[in-house]
Amino acid sequence: MKPPGCWKMFTVAVCMAFLACLQAQELQGHVSIILLGATGDLAKKYLWQGLFQLYLDEVGKGYSFSFHGAALTSTKQGQELIAKVLESLSCPEDMEPGRCAELKGQFQRLSQYRHLKTNEDYMALSKDIEAQLQHEGLREAGRIFYFSVPPFAYADIARSINSSCRPGPGAWLRVVLEKPFGHDYVSAQQLATELGSFFQEEEMYRVDHYLGKQAVAQILPFRDQNRKALDGLWNRHHVERVEIIMKETVDAEGRTSFYEEYGVIRDVLQNHLTEVLTLVAMELPYNISSSKAVLQHKLQAFQALRGLQKGSAVLGQYQAYSRQVRREQQKPDSFYSLTPTFAGILVHVDNLRWEGVPFILMSGKALDERVGYIRILFRNQAYCAQNEKRWVVDQSQCLPRQIIFYIGHGELGSPAVLVSRNLFRPSLPSKSWKEVEGRPGLHLFGRPISDYYVYSPVREQDAYSVLISHIFHGRKDSFITTENLLASWVFWTPLLDSLAHEVPRLYPGGAENGFLLDFEFSGAQLRFCQQQLEQLVPGPGSAPMPSNFQVLTAKYRESPLISAWPEELISKLADDIEATAVRAVRRFGEFHLALSGGSSPVPLLEQLATGHFGFPWAQTHLWLVDERCVPLWDPESNFQGLQAHLLRYIRVPYYNIHPMPVHLHQRLCAEEDQGAQMYASEISALVTNSSFDLVLLGMGTDGHTASLFPQSPAGLDGTQPVVLTRSPYKPHQRMSLSLPLINRARKVAVLVMGRVKREITMLVSRAGHEPKKWPISGVLPSSGQLVWYMDYEAFLG
Repeated sequence: MKPPGCWKMFTVAVCMAFLACLQAQELQGHVSIILLGATGDLAKKYLWQGLFQLYLDEVGKGYSFSFHGAALTSTKQGQELIAKVLESLSCPEDMEPGRCAELKGQFQRLSQYRHLKTNEDYMALSKDIEAQLQHEGLREAGRIFYFSVPPFAYADIARSINSSCRPGPGAWLRVVLEKPFGHDYVSAQQLATELGSFFQEEEMYRVDHYLGKQAVAQILPFRDQNRKALDGLWNRHHVERVEIIMKETVDAEGRTSFYEEYGVIRDVLQNHLTEVLTLVAMELPYNISSSKAVLQHKLQAFQALRGLQKGSAVLGQYQAYSRQVRREQQKPDSFYSLTPTFAGILVHVDNLRWEGVPFILMSGKALDERVGYIRILFRNQAYCAQNEKRWVVDQSQCLPRQIIFYIGHGELGSPAVLVSRNLFRPSLPSKSWKEVEGRPGLHLFGRPISDYYVYSPVREQDAYSVLISHIFHGRKDSFITTENLLASWVFWTPLLDSLAHEVPRLYPGGAENGFLLDFEFSGAQLRFCQQQLEQLVPGPGSAPMPSNFQVLTAKYRESPLISAWPEELISKLADDIEATAVRAVRRFGEFHLALSGGSSPVPLLEQLATGHFGFPWAQTHLWLVDERCVPLWDPESNFQGLQAHLLRYIRVPYYNIHPMPVHLHQRLCAEEDQGAQMYASEISALVTNSSFDLVLLGMGTDGHTASLFPQSPAGLDGTQPVVLTRSPYKPHQRMSLSLPLINRARKVAVLVMGRVKREITMLVSRAGHEPKKWPISGVLPSSGQLVWYMDYEAFLG
């Protein structure tokens, strides 16, 4: 038997513990939340509802609250707008109506509007908060300032908060910032420096609302809870590719002023999709509840991203966009925008885990459906001997294996996590996620929904409600630090700069897009699957703008002309050369290509080296059109340029490479060494009828081509196939194919690039056959084809 006094002592202890709990709750303190821009669209649609949800979640847990809606609107008008918004707030479906009405009434009484503009306004707000605390005998826990205002207003507001509205000692300050966080690296760094002069890093919460979406927020917990199953799978040996997609059916109407400044890459890919990419690609911390560890691992993922090039992107613009911009921004009828409304980007992560795995980021407006998802597709390395009809869904390794974090909308209509049944049965937190049965007849990513384990949230939550709760509890891992923000801009700014003048592919919008925006990747290059229809230059009397066209085809000196922006022009020429090579090899078993030197062909050589893996290099003979009389290892040597930009990347048999013999017997281009005759004999022996399959030429500002110059008549006529010439530019001594030999080619391509070529382009367009004055005018294959390739600056100025 226990002594009778024990029960009394036990009861007293329980009561004291209960009172201590109540006191602890009371001591949690008071939180003031100030919503700046409280009458704006974002606030009306999401933020007030998010604050109400925070109140519902935290009421009775020891905190007291006050909510201040602030804006530049007059007090009376602001009060009316806020009252209307507060009346429209809703409770969770499972809440009893009477309880909902009671809590909603409390929230309305705790919410007030005030005009905030000057430093004095912020000082008055601070005094009002302090007076309330003193009057009600409350301890201040902290203040949250939510900046739902344009970024240009951040600095002035930050200055006022810092000088006049910080909480007292012992209380925390949290400021919440909405994107855009700059336009590029320089502007983001400038904004970060400004804010950093007023706030400490731990006080700032940069919102990317995608990190609050339930499927996205589940990526790290899913990886953590399924470590055992994923440890051997989450790497380059098993993952075929990762797709991070956000598609929209709406267009940019009404928002073109914002879109003209930012475009789809800055609006969606640089922030939302890149943040998702880091969650998939980062190394998993031992403790994912440690915000510091998560943010550090995300930063390491940023640092492993391979730099992007123009070839890493494809761009599109829905056809009505320029018309909308003209109407909304009073632009002239001749205005055409280059702002992309669609982008596909190919990203690679250069580390041991992800080497060689393509990460595809894609987003666009006016597309065929509204949907967002992250799809990890695993390699299928099995062969199943049984007929497909006998495959068992959760056992057959021949069925696709994938994990999908379904953000929302689309066929499913709500957030979900899906795992192929032939992978593993996943573990998800049972309090917040539940397994659901798939709808019969529904297919997702090519398979019936019954092929997947499907999990959905027990209670769907808006992203802003999730993030506001995280802000209140000081969880920083769902937000963008200054360091991660600048790392993202370091990654994206070079690509954005390189695409500034790129002409996006036009698409009609919606289901009518068909296959127009489908793209494919090879190595580090992306390209649209379907070639754009070429557009003709309008006739005389019109003044075409370069931005009006994707690729122009017309006539120049009675021969076909192709014109485009430089990157697209090089891509088109490389495609044409590959097509010519494939035809020649198919017909004759080999392809003879003669290449000019100089700077213009360099991007072409690099494109051929990195983006044309189907090129028949093993059957290709490489010849030089001309050469400078310097040693082959000299940086001035055309052969050295060929080596640096092409030969080091491809596999051509050494006996198929034919440098010009300019360096014989320790002498350079000596007549008595007969280097020109030796090269002519080699051509005669190996090239049928001495007719190259394709000769690539350039055009100098004086009208020269190859190393045939107006001041040096050698090689312009006569029977000598290869000649020694003299250039007005250093090095003066040259060796060149002659004009008669060039004109024996089956095809001649002339590449002309740059504004500096505009004047000679106009002169030669009017010239007749005057090779002694302009050697390029003598290029006219006797039985082959001549095609001119000019960029817009050379062609249109």
